Amino acid sequence: MPTAATTSPKPSKPRAKASAKRTASKGAKTSSTSATQAKATQAKAARTRAIHQSESAVKQARTATRDTAEVLGDYAERAVLIPVGAALLARDRVVEGVTDTLSTYSSPSKTGAQLRRFERRATTARSRFEREVRKARVRVERELRQRRRTIESTVNGTVNDIEERRESIAKSGSELAKEVQERILSLV
Repeated sequence: MPTAATTSPKPSKPRAKASAKRTASKGAKTSSTSATQAKATQAKAARTRAIHQSESAVKQARTATRDTAEVLGDYAERAVLIPVGAALLARDRVVEGVTDTLSTYSSPSKTGAQLRRFERRATTARSRFEREVRKARVRVERELRQRRRTIESTVNGTVNDIEERRESIAKSGSELAKEVQERILSLV
């Protein structure tokens, strides 16, 4: 592939040369002309910046409007889809329940089998309840026996103590009475 390298200089533009000649010949006017050109360049740059800024603002406004419209559209879509989905799920569950019920009770043999299952389940629950009641009754009776024994031992101990004290008081009373009689007899 040949390369397109050229060694010949580019021809210069005739306007640029003429403009350069005019500026060189005018000398003193160059400073005022260049100041005017600088102001014109600055004004053009300011206009260009303003145009670009306004275009950017318009583009941002369009984007914001589009984004807002998309968000609102998403919310509206969700507001419609959520209840529809909930209704469809509820319908599916009802259909499933009806289908299960129909398949369970569709014939006398299936109905009988289902009733036997119910009966077995109820029998199991009743037996479990009766066991729990028996356990509770045994536990209460055991606690009552223990408390009765404790009270009886306390009462028996107290009664025995009272009997012993009565006997000791009776002995000491009879001994005291003898002593009192002896003293009275000794004084008389």
